[in-house]
Amino acid sequence: MSSIFWGMAMPELRPENGAFFQFPFSFFRVSSSVHVSNPLSPEAELDLREQLKRCSPETVEGALRYRTTGAPDGVGLVVIGIIERFLDPEVRPRLHAGGDGLRIFDDLGIDSLTMVEVVMLVEDVLQIKINNDELRDLRTIGDVKTYINCRIRGLPLPERPVHVHVAEIMALMPQQPPFLFVQEATLRSDEARGVYKIAGDEFFLEGHFKNNPVLPASIMLEALGQLAVLFLLKTKRAELTAPVSPSKIFFTACDGVRCQRICKAGDLLTLVVKPKRIKHPLGMFEGHITCGNEKVAFAEEICLTFDYAAADEAATVEGNGHAHAENGAASPTPPAARILQPPAGGAERGTARL
Repeated sequence: MSSIFWGMAMPELRPENGAFFQFPFSFFRVSSSVHVSNPLSPEAELDLREQLKRCSPETVEGALRYRTTGAPDGVGLVVIGIIERFLDPEVRPRLHAGGDGLRIFDDLGIDSLTMVEVVMLVEDVLQIKINNDELRDLRTIGDVKTYINCRIRGLPLPERPVHVHVAEIMALMPQQPPFLFVQEATLRSDEARGVYKIAGDEFFLEGHFKNNPVLPASIMLEALGQLAVLFLLKTKRAELTAPVSPSKIFFTACDGVRCQRICKAGDLLTLVVKPKRIKHPLGMFEGHITCGNEKVAFAEEICLTFDYAAADEAATVEGNGHAHAENGAASPTPPAARILQPPAGGAERGTARL
């Protein structure tokens, strides 16, 4: 579905002067930050209500306020309301309960043609033109909120994220199925976000617990640790002066852990880790997990020990274009490496494989 959308030949739309406003998969221009009252004519109001007749009353009123005052405060809700109008009725509650990690395509089921309809209606309602340059970077409701806030308030946009799909994760990570708990990830220099959906047939659910399969808390921590491993392997950081070796990353400590929700088959977990401090050979992270708007788990500190790739391994990694702060090259897919077994002589004291 998404490949069809990414491959579509979209006409270039040049926005007019003004402050940027961000919508899923597109940029909007909105009017100047100076809000001028401009009452709608009865005909224009009637036309706007007709365009939004299948939207919620809140969406209609928000659009009327924007068109009348030019104030951008409620535009985000208008855009979400327009998205809701194109969703199947059984999916709409998910839009409001899914939280910032909700994925536009995968979780809401919006296909490429529907996305075009959404964009056209937003253009008409908000009287803006859409620039499609950033289509690939906005995948979640959280992305939408962030860009809306930045564009409306004149703040600098966040760096463009790196999206990593499951095939690349499997090629890059030392962990492999059935013990890989990051199915998709979005990486920035200050954060990594991943997702894991509990299928229900995982081997560890067979005995945890009897007649009541529940995701173990240890697996939650493992998932956060794996996301931190991916961060070290693929993210540009000034502290990482060379490619990190996939075979030299170990778990050393975890502190301040709280589990707040039971998770079962069908739950979609959003994983987040943020680096607190990285200084070779240690990387310290904070992590949390949510399911929709509900808190699942929190780890105040996840500590990993790592080392850089040896000369021969580094040559292989560099040959694949692995990104690190020294050369700023594009991130690649290095060969898979198995590190589930401890090195010769066993792992160092106080460390364990993730």
